[in-house]
Amino acid sequence: MPEKDVRVRFAPSPTGPLHIGGVRTALFNYLFAKKNNGTFILRIEDTDQTRTVEGAEDYIIESLKWCGIEPDEGIHEGGSYGPYRQSERKSIYREYAIKLVQDGFAYYAFDTQEELEVLRKKCEAEKKTFTYDASVRNELNNSLNADPDEVTERIRSGEPYVIRFRIPEDEEITFKDVVRGEVRVNSSTLDDKVLFKADGMPTYHLANVVDDHLMQVSHVIRGEEWLPSTPLHVLLYRAFGWEREMPVLAHMPLTLKPDGKGKLSKRDGDRLGFPVFPLQWQNPKTGEVSSGYRESGYFPEAFINILALLGWNPGTEKELYSMEELVEDFSIERIIKSGSRFDPEKARWFNHQYMLKKTSEELAEWFIPFIQKRGMEADRNYTATVVDLIKERAFLLPDLWEHSWFFFLGPVEYDEKVIKKAWNDDSGKIIQDIRVLLENLVEFEGSLIESEIKNFVQSNEIGFGKVMNPLRLLLTGSNTGPGLLDMMEILGKEEVLKRIDSGLKHLV
Repeated sequence: MPEKDVRVRFAPSPTGPLHIGGVRTALFNYLFAKKNNGTFILRIEDTDQTRTVEGAEDYIIESLKWCGIEPDEGIHEGGSYGPYRQSERKSIYREYAIKLVQDGFAYYAFDTQEELEVLRKKCEAEKKTFTYDASVRNELNNSLNADPDEVTERIRSGEPYVIRFRIPEDEEITFKDVVRGEVRVNSSTLDDKVLFKADGMPTYHLANVVDDHLMQVSHVIRGEEWLPSTPLHVLLYRAFGWEREMPVLAHMPLTLKPDGKGKLSKRDGDRLGFPVFPLQWQNPKTGEVSSGYRESGYFPEAFINILALLGWNPGTEKELYSMEELVEDFSIERIIKSGSRFDPEKARWFNHQYMLKKTSEELAEWFIPFIQKRGMEADRNYTATVVDLIKERAFLLPDLWEHSWFFFLGPVEYDEKVIKKAWNDDSGKIIQDIRVLLENLVEFEGSLIESEIKNFVQSNEIGFGKVMNPLRLLLTGSNTGPGLLDMMEILGKEEVLKRIDSGLKHLV
């Protein structure tokens, strides 16, 4: 159990839709908070205004809500440490950036983009990479090489500048990570990152450290991609004198593509045949639509279960977890180091398991909107009866329609391949006789229908298939569907006779 109050944050940037890797980060933070009676904070990191995408913030919030990941503090929930949108905390960061300059940990840099581009091209010509670091900073256009009065005048006159962190030379930076153990990085591999931009906004590095401190964040659980930035963050905590209050760090492994070759990215989307976003996303600029797990027919609890086992090992063979069970069993110590492959077929399997756990009445509630989108009304009791018959075959909600559409629509065409196999010269006469038997039934139940058909095939000395295969063709237009007798009972006498008549007109 952590010694101090647990306060964790999920801090996405609204630069596009929330990737499933981001949802997993939010989930692990949420589970850790709930396990330890802590607080889960949603903080929107929109310091890069040029990359902010319209609708992305709302998308993030709606995605988390669908997943059942509810913040305790945030832009809508409020809290004692707000604002929770970084663009509304703009005035806070400047004073901390200037303090770093005053204390000798940072400096003003007046280099223009054109000047920096010249240096980059010069390095490229020499087959080198330009890095703004300790080896070059004393020769560049910054306050380290200027008289203090001159610097003050340049700032007062409105000359654009950024504030860069002054990375110490050749120093071993050490920090502990719950997942990776002790990490050591030499400062010579780091560049003097910009902390405060010319537009008056902080970069991620400054805002992240300042906000985590001011919001009393106790643990930072985030993706492995932020590991290279951590040495700078450690130096910032030290520079501010906050080293003793620095959060416990845990960097989660990457979510890999199904073949294990590289990180699963936003660009992989539908290209690999499965969604990478929790909800459907439409690019506001291009209109391009990317599919989401919700619209593809996944249950949120199945989606969460899938993500929980990516990068976390419960230590048992158990695979199906409710959110409550995840909270009970979760610990950051069991987060694994190596990347986890995303298996889309396993994801479908998870959803199928949750499909089977739900009652037919619950599934009907989910399924009815799919039917209504096709312009039909669906009775709840009737739909639940249909679902009960076919849910074993379904993995996603749209599969329910694929396996049951003929309960709601009569066939308008008939599969030619099935006709060749199931229909012959005798079929018309046989089905007309069966129709008479069915019409005379007082109770239209599966067992009675079966009894009448059995008597018919025995007295006429024909095989059962001579009746059942043509009958299924007339009722569904193909050879698909569950047990024919169950199907007929659910459809009812009137609908069955109607379809038989329609089919006979088509085939005879």
